[in-house]
Amino acid sequence: MAVADRGAPFEPIDLAGFGPVIPVIVIERVEHAVPMARALVEGGVRVLEVTLRTAAALGAIEAIAREVPEAIVGAGTLRHAGDVQAARSAGARFGVSPGYSAAVAAACRASGLPLLPGVATASEVMQAADDGYRFLKFFPASAAGGPAMLKAWASPFADIVFCPTGGIGVDSAPGWLALPNVRVVGGSWLTPADAFLAQDWARIRQLAQGASALSRPPA
Repeated sequence: MAVADRGAPFEPIDLAGFGPVIPVIVIERVEHAVPMARALVEGGVRVLEVTLRTAAALGAIEAIAREVPEAIVGAGTLRHAGDVQAARSAGARFGVSPGYSAAVAAACRASGLPLLPGVATASEVMQAADDGYRFLKFFPASAAGGPAMLKAWASPFADIVFCPTGGIGVDSAPGWLALPNVRVVGGSWLTPADAFLAQDWARIRQLAQGASALSRPPA
């Protein structure tokens, strides 16, 4: 796979400045990547997480990085060191992992790919913090305790901020964004599977517009 013209990497905490929602994208066909990305950008959503859950994911990242320069595309579901190198080569500008892995973190540092690591427990938060991470993905957010968990963590982990992902929709997102230790939320509702099947890019644009209009988290 050719190396895409990816631009500079983005530190994950800086991504929160582009809007309150990062779409979590599962894409099945590479040819859908560019029109989908353009629809999201036109709707005001520039930061895109394409998960490495399908055979089309790396090709989609490469196509977006090459053809939609306004988008800041990253790779989600980084589970192994090999995922990191493949994502970086495809043009990802940041990475996201579902849990915390010291091996994945080391691979990201070695390749220059900024990482938003996932956590679901206090022990994982401490592990990630020991390795220098202060902005973490809380996943699966709804199943792992919901907003009550992040409220409980606010005191012992006062120096940590989060991107909750998993089970969040347009109706529940404002409650998460109101938490002082939340900077941005991740959600799959912006790119539903049936919109991909219908190639209904106008619907994705509208969903992006709605997400962009949500109240921003505290600075």
